[in-house]
Amino acid sequence: MLKEFKDFAMRGNVMDMAIGIIIGGAFGTIVKSLVSDIIMPPIGILLGGVDFTNIFLTLKGDTFDTLEAAKKAGSVTMNLGVFMNAVISFTIVAFSVFLLVKAMNSAKREEEKAPEAPKAPPRNEVLLEEIRDALVKNSK
Repeated sequence: MLKEFKDFAMRGNVMDMAIGIIIGGAFGTIVKSLVSDIIMPPIGILLGGVDFTNIFLTLKGDTFDTLEAAKKAGSVTMNLGVFMNAVISFTIVAFSVFLLVKAMNSAKREEEKAPEAPKAPPRNEVLLEEIRDALVKNSK
C-alpha cells in the first residue's frame, strides 16, 4: 500500500499539480497586495478618500470608525470593503488564468498545424515501382 501511494504521489500529474498550487498561492499573495496596496487606494481617493477596508456594517454592537476597532470590541460586522477587495482580486486572477490558458491553447493549435513529413510508402509499393521502372528501362 505504501508503494502504491508513493507511485501515485510521484506521478507527473500530481507533481505538476502540487507545483501549480504552490505557484498559485504565491501569485494570489501578489494579486492581493496589488489590489489592496496599489489599485484600491487611488479608487478610494477618487471616491472621496474612502479606505475600502473600512467599509463595513455593524450588525451587532456599537458604531466604530474602523473595522479593526469593531473587531477588537467583538462587534459583529459585515465587511463589504474586504469583500470588494476579494472580488477584484478574484477577477484579476481569473483574467490572468484566462490569458494563460488562451496562450497555451494557441501554442497547442500551432503545434497541431505543423505539417508532418510525408510517410514512406509501404514496402510492396516501393518494390512495384522498382519493377515498373526496370520494365520501362528494359523496353526502351
